Amino acid sequence: MRKRLMIVMAGASLLLAAVPVWAHHAFAAEFDAKKPVKLEGKVTKMEWINPHAWIHIDVKNADGTVTSWMIEGGTPNTLLRRGFTKDSLAIGTDVVVDGYQAKDGSFRANGRDITFTDGRKLFLGSNNANEGAPYQEPEKK
Repeated sequence: MRKRLMIVMAGASLLLAAVPVWAHHAFAAEFDAKKPVKLEGKVTKMEWINPHAWIHIDVKNADGTVTSWMIEGGTPNTLLRRGFTKDSLAIGTDVVVDGYQAKDGSFRANGRDITFTDGRKLFLGSNNANEGAPYQEPEKK
């Protein structure tokens, strides 16, 4: 009986230790709906991780310098259900990303849409309007 109690307590401790992993931020906690960005650049890296996928792009500035941006997308599961896979974005792919810049002014943004050079457009956000992101009516096909 005592061994069973110890196993149950150990299991409960592991579950409680994992609670911080479940924590999730709302859009408004990190990104500014009043700072929309339109970024044109080349994909340098794709991170297919939970709780959000991240797309890294290099954006060429007017003066010829390059700025590296990190674009937060929805969860990999959400993106998969929309037909977006980790192979959808090869390194070097030219893209246009519409989204919202981080409140701290860093080169991070919450992505709303990504547009490919052939005109295909994919919604990058999460299911619930990015937990506070400005609502945009889905495009009709």
